[in-house]
Amino acid sequence: MVYSAQMMRAQDLRRSAMLDVVVAGGGYVGLSVAVAIKQAAPHLQVQVVEAAPEEVWKKDVRASAIIAAATRMLEVFGIWSDIETEAQPINRMIVTDSKTADPVRPVFLTFDGAVEEGRPFAHMVPNVALVGALRGLCERLGIEIRHGLSVSGFTAGPQSTAISLSDGSSLDARLLVACDGVRSALRDMAGIKTVHWAYDQSGIVTTVEHERSHEGCAEEHFLPSGPFAILPLKGNRSSLVWTERTADADRLVASDDLVFEEELERRFGHKLGPIRPVGPRRAFPLGLTLARSFVAPRIALAGDAAHGIHPISGQGLNLGFKDVAALAETVVEADRLGLDIGSLNVLERYQSWRRFDTLRMGVTTDVLNRLFSNDIGPIRIIRDFGLGVVDRLPGLKSYFIDQAAGTTGANGPRLLAGEAL
Repeated sequence: MVYSAQMMRAQDLRRSAMLDVVVAGGGYVGLSVAVAIKQAAPHLQVQVVEAAPEEVWKKDVRASAIIAAATRMLEVFGIWSDIETEAQPINRMIVTDSKTADPVRPVFLTFDGAVEEGRPFAHMVPNVALVGALRGLCERLGIEIRHGLSVSGFTAGPQSTAISLSDGSSLDARLLVACDGVRSALRDMAGIKTVHWAYDQSGIVTTVEHERSHEGCAEEHFLPSGPFAILPLKGNRSSLVWTERTADADRLVASDDLVFEEELERRFGHKLGPIRPVGPRRAFPLGLTLARSFVAPRIALAGDAAHGIHPISGQGLNLGFKDVAALAETVVEADRLGLDIGSLNVLERYQSWRRFDTLRMGVTTDVLNRLFSNDIGPIRIIRDFGLGVVDRLPGLKSYFIDQAAGTTGANGPRLLAGEAL
């Protein structure tokens, strides 16, 4: 009898369970897709599968720039007030263009950080605070997060897709959402091709402490090897995204602390007093990856699975949040109309909503990186003149701030405007 009961339990675990939406990937984009759909349509059965063990997310010491439109969506979720206590507003931004050895870095462009009274165009948010708040909301909404599992295969059918998991179990769902990163295995399984090229650059990410307050000011220094971004955190700390040629980045990350701190100080400067790295340093290879399609029968790509861009504009995560808002609205409205939420006809609306904006941002970051990551004299003169012109035109500056904050576009997803679905 004991053996028989064990066999029955094993069969139950392996038996297919019918769900409405399965989200593959438990990062901030995957969790946001799950809560956006479930909050607006509580009757839909939503589940998240995450390859990493349960506690790994708590070890992430990085921070991300969250634009104003994304904070509106988090307000609709009801979690922004909790996240905001850990967030640092970006009150101002300055842009310089110089050589690494230049003793003075002239400021060519400045932005005040507010898109409206009391709302800066962006905040710096610790990833732990963001993911923790989303996970708590998943629990309150009844969304199960299954850890240590990945999707090993799927077969799309006329009514649902049969999803095989890495532990041998299976699920049936009407829609599979791939949020499994820029090297998405699900994208490959779906046969979706990409446009991709590498930049021979890597982004070094670390955190520093400094003596004086940054006063909420972000800085983007354009250097010959690539942009050096200083992003303010709570307290006298800043997050760095430091772009170097890949060979140089690997050498710096592997160097001893003295060499690393000396090279860091050359780029950071002394304006905030003595600085000290306080977090781990890691280098991430940079490139441009754009999926040729965002959808296939019963599957939709979101976040880095659909697009990976250069961090020069700080828009990578926020493109993912725009995907979340557009996909959730597409799915919820289709469900309310009694349509099949996983059908290609429904998913095409999401694709048409997001593909042009993603392509535009990908091309923009590619052009900016190629324009500013060099030390060619005539090009430098042209780009510095252009920055100076923008700095003297308040209307154009306001337009760029609105674009960066995601607050333009009357026909955008409702969640990004702070409206519930």
